[in-house]
Amino acid sequence: MTESLTQTALAFLFGAASALVPVLNVELYLVGMGTLRGGVLFAMAVAAGIGQTAGKILYFYIGRGALNIPWLKRRSEAPSRWKERAERWRAKAEGRPLWTAGLVGVSSLTSIPPFMVVAVLAGTLRMPLAAFTAVTFVTRTARFAVLVYAPGLALGLL
Repeated sequence: MTESLTQTALAFLFGAASALVPVLNVELYLVGMGTLRGGVLFAMAVAAGIGQTAGKILYFYIGRGALNIPWLKRRSEAPSRWKERAERWRAKAEGRPLWTAGLVGVSSLTSIPPFMVVAVLAGTLRMPLAAFTAVTFVTRTARFAVLVYAPGLALGLL
């Protein structure tokens, strides 16, 4: 019980940290845990999803202009190759809440386009926080569930 709780708490913490510091790769962490552990894999996916969602909300608020954290603001700026695309997405999404939610969902699930950029864009477009949080949590958790179960499924095919 204590080990399961520790693994779940670590997945949450790593998910939150990796949402803010992209060199920390929560996907790699979860795949590794999927190869080593059993039992609490889904709880770890949910915990990592909660952590990632909490971290991405900070980028969302930067897009809204509600936070001014210099190092986080610098991280949220779109790389030059994405600036033009981000502007096109903004133009398409304005006044189209379902399109915005779809973009957030696809980006959160696949990381294409980069989710950090899309989280800022969602804040800029004034997407409701509840919608952003729900879409992000569901899609991130689905992504992480696939990742924690993939090693076991792959080994079962061998």
